[in-house]
Amino acid sequence: MKFIIFLFLIINTIDAQKIKDVSNIVGIRNNQLIGYGLVVGLAGTGDKSKFTMQSLQNLLRNSYIKIPTSSIKSKNIAAVMVTGEIPAFSKQGDKIDVKISAIGDAKSINHGQLLLTQLKAVDGQVYALAQGSIISSLKNATTGSIYNGATIENEVDYSFENEKSIKLSLFKNNAKQAFKIQKEINKKFNKDIAKAIDTRTIKIMKPSNMSIVQFIYEVQDIKLDSSFKTKIIINLINETIIAGADIKISTVTIAKENFTLRIKKSPLNNLEWNDKKINKGTNIGDDIRLDNKPLTININHALMNSKQTPTISDLVRAMKIMKLPILEIIDTIKMLKKMGAIDADIEIRE
Repeated sequence: MKFIIFLFLIINTIDAQKIKDVSNIVGIRNNQLIGYGLVVGLAGTGDKSKFTMQSLQNLLRNSYIKIPTSSIKSKNIAAVMVTGEIPAFSKQGDKIDVKISAIGDAKSINHGQLLLTQLKAVDGQVYALAQGSIISSLKNATTGSIYNGATIENEVDYSFENEKSIKLSLFKNNAKQAFKIQKEINKKFNKDIAKAIDTRTIKIMKPSNMSIVQFIYEVQDIKLDSSFKTKIIINLINETIIAGADIKISTVTIAKENFTLRIKKSPLNNLEWNDKKINKGTNIGDDIRLDNKPLTININHALMNSKQTPTISDLVRAMKIMKLPILEIIDTIKMLKKMGAIDADIEIRE
């Protein structure tokens, strides 16, 4: 059933943007990890590259098995690069997700078993060990991920407990926004503790009667006005969408294989199809039929409170009610950004 969606819908359910949505705290960041590993258990979709055979030979040698590389002909193994991030303040035993990418001519690493792999940072030290069963990407069988696939073995030495101040680094270089954030922080604490030292950096002194964790929470939770750039976070691993504010969508039409999205102002209050009226009581997503045949429908208002301009929250809700796949929704949002129909930054997390 192909849908034509006229989106002019619902209720705003997204909170106002906060300081944490537009800035980082200097010194609190993730650290990148990388490692080289082997995937085994593939059903003939591995690779036969020389470095893969050499790696397998070295692995077997560590188990006191000596065998020449020329005698290894299996395509059930693949050489891969493993990447991940160790979050700030992570402790030994914490779990992190890892991504795996084939580096040879393997056709697929889906459901393969990653053997124990050391993950190192730029200082050459091992910070995590990865191992587990790989779930391949839906669009690319030579890349995949392991949820909680690595265990942290060494911690990044960093203490925040005795800090008397913090620095915010804005995502965007903007003097007006830096000044506004300075003003909002001073208003929140009723004293001049914040100072913009340049157009991206705000230094904030911590009140003596407050712990550093509470202080960071209080600062990051300060709400900002709508003049700040909004953000949409798309997590491809968990297939989730997080919108940071009320993000409006301009007039646009997108035609795809299984639906057409048209966002425009419309005075109509009914569902229509070839000039035949469909009752207002019909819900979006209902399997509407005429003479027992599914219809292509235009959706307008449909039992929902309309407003001047539709938003990303409206779009996501309407497409989910239509039972469209989450990847279809993500692709649509990315397309809206490319077309300039939304004024927001999109952050892709893989």
